[in-house]
Amino acid sequence: MGARCLALLLLHGTLLLPQLPLAGAATRYYTFNVKLQNVTRLCNTRAIPTVNGKFPGPKIVTREGDRVVVKVVNNIKDNITIHWHGVRQMRTGWSDGPAYVTQCPIQTGQSYVYNFTINGQRGTLFWHAHVSWLRSTLYGPIIILPKAGLPLPFTEPHKDVPIIFDTFRLKVQPGKMYLLRLINAALNDELFFSVANHTLTVVDVDASYVKPFDTDVVLITPGQTTNVLLRAKPTAEAAGATHLMMARPYATGRPGTYDNTTVAAVLEYAPPGHIKSLPLLRPSLPALNDTAFAAGFAAKLRSLACPDYPSNVPRRVDKPFFFAVGLGTTPCPGSNNQTCQGPTNTTKFTASINNVSFDMPTTALLQAHYTGQSAGVYTADFPASPLEPFNYTGTPPNNTNVSNGTRVVVLPYNASVEVVLQDTSILGAESHPLHLHGFDFFVVGQGTGNYDPSKHPAEFNLVDPVQRNTVGVPAGGWVAIRFFADNPGVWFMHCHLEVHTTWGLKMAWVVNDGPLPEQKLMPPPSDLPMC
Repeated sequence: MGARCLALLLLHGTLLLPQLPLAGAATRYYTFNVKLQNVTRLCNTRAIPTVNGKFPGPKIVTREGDRVVVKVVNNIKDNITIHWHGVRQMRTGWSDGPAYVTQCPIQTGQSYVYNFTINGQRGTLFWHAHVSWLRSTLYGPIIILPKAGLPLPFTEPHKDVPIIFDTFRLKVQPGKMYLLRLINAALNDELFFSVANHTLTVVDVDASYVKPFDTDVVLITPGQTTNVLLRAKPTAEAAGATHLMMARPYATGRPGTYDNTTVAAVLEYAPPGHIKSLPLLRPSLPALNDTAFAAGFAAKLRSLACPDYPSNVPRRVDKPFFFAVGLGTTPCPGSNNQTCQGPTNTTKFTASINNVSFDMPTTALLQAHYTGQSAGVYTADFPASPLEPFNYTGTPPNNTNVSNGTRVVVLPYNASVEVVLQDTSILGAESHPLHLHGFDFFVVGQGTGNYDPSKHPAEFNLVDPVQRNTVGVPAGGWVAIRFFADNPGVWFMHCHLEVHTTWGLKMAWVVNDGPLPEQKLMPPPSDLPMC
């Protein structure tokens, strides 16, 4: 429960405006009590970790420019951290949340105060646990409204309607506009989403505005958010049918590694009719492995790139990287006769970037960096490209074993960075949603097959590329991102499929301080949890 069927949230935030001051930045205070709560879903009741007894958890509502202060109190037996997914955390890496990267976990009976400011973002993000697999039930939305007095760059919507897939029913009025905030908080499933007989207009992704475009289907990977406008049909004739809102996986990996089920909610027109007697309209969703749709949808995403919302994409590159991402193997532990559940009798699945499967430390990386005591915690020798290049989307190499280590990349402050993320066909090509903490990046190019450095950069979009914090590396293809390393600290980068993160598809960037006071990492808070 919670792994997928309740993990696609849809919310609308317009009517939250009166709850917030109309001028100036403010500080929003929240308390998150993490505790076990009996929750019933789909006729099944069990005790699960929750925040304040709610599943999904409470929403945070704020404006661009506001400060958010959240006290997290751990009342369960498991250690806990909370990650504010997509929040830039400018100079406040201590509040980012990934366990053993920016902090040690909050132990049972202890608390920690996360303190950060929303900078240059508006739209939808979300929070979730960032230790073990606890984010399966510990997650909730972050609604970021524009600064007071700033209009939306799209049609003002009509009404506030929170929607949670289960057996939810959304009632709409003919002719009215609704803003749906989609959050894919699933552990392992990319999702297609559609509403029967209705067109959706995409206006925002990952808390960044985009050039609006219409679509019947939205693709959203774990870790991504998408805001869409839905205009209800103009006449009451639409009340003559019940419209299903449906989501199901987009899956390119090995069979059995994803939840091949479809979840649905109901959209109906007011006044409500007798739903059982009305015809039921179902949306048409792409095939389970429709990579062509995935590529086409991604290509439509463009930033506004206007004076009010410029596209500050790096035009030059100081630090180029080529990361081969995918699965691999490692020998089964123990004796030579031991077997484990892997691709062969003597190997188990693992995952890596540039053949390095990341080992989590037992001391927080940020603490080691800040104190200058990185020896024995991490090494600054993560490879900028594969040490042994191969045909990444062709015949895999004979040796599929990977190396292990806690290896990072160190960047000077404000360096312009380009990362080409190349999927590999080792143990099968599949899409990987890569999430970068501490930054938004620009998706300047993508394609199928192997990346060609002599050809593809000439095709990059440096005018209006979409700005994101999570991007799907195409199955059997590549994607190129650029960003400025303007945020000092230690920042996690990992696949947002939980199983792949567990297997080691992750790494970290260390960004050094700049010369000016406002370019330096803030000191750690006094209540920072210690390992």
